[in-house]
Amino acid sequence: MKTLIHDEANLLSAEEYDALNAMANEYGAKRETDIIIITSNNANNIDVKEMTQDFYDNEAPGYDKPHGNAVILMLDIKNRDVYVGGFQKAKKYLDDDRLDKIRNKFAPDLSSGDYKRAFEKYIKTAHKYMGLKPGVNPDNPLFNIWFQLAAAGIFGGIVVSTMAYRSGGRITINRRTYEDASTSGIVDHQDRYLRTTTTKRKIERNTGGSSGGRGGGGGGGGGITRGGHSHSGSRGKF
Repeated sequence: MKTLIHDEANLLSAEEYDALNAMANEYGAKRETDIIIITSNNANNIDVKEMTQDFYDNEAPGYDKPHGNAVILMLDIKNRDVYVGGFQKAKKYLDDDRLDKIRNKFAPDLSSGDYKRAFEKYIKTAHKYMGLKPGVNPDNPLFNIWFQLAAAGIFGGIVVSTMAYRSGGRITINRRTYEDASTSGIVDHQDRYLRTTTTKRKIERNTGGSSGGRGGGGGGGGGITRGGHSHSGSRGKF
């Protein structure tokens, strides 16, 4: 079993550490990607994104090879910063937007000090999102199993109800049954055009610009490590 949890800040008990490391190995193997967690007191006060990049360059993690598929959560306890970076396959399946979504799911638990729960959400959500085609919204209700079961139940109910309704016989009599088409017709028809009104409204230009930031300290985005490895990314406060 790989060591995928590096709890340098001692935030986890021995039991929590073992459970999370086993979970990271299990879920990561299903996606052929190392799911890594690092906690640091950041004694040298290095930027959290730079710490993540240096870890990938120096430690060369990867499921199948050095500098391979990996997603890394870096937690800076000193400055209360968090960064999540996706490398190789994880960069493709966990782009900046998906990593923002993942971070936003576990950040509240980091803020409340429930680190085990936060790390569990990170592992499970990274695993879930990597199983979905890149470019689609991973939080679309169509991908939710409970939504799928409910939709299937509703559809099944409609089919059964329709079959039950039709089993009672169909009504074949309508107005034409008693209508004499030779004596029926339109008595009179009249169209009257009144007027057309067009209203013009000026659309103001947005000159304020976009903040570009995301919740919890901003998204941060990906980049390229000093070793030349490109990656996706998301950063924020907790």
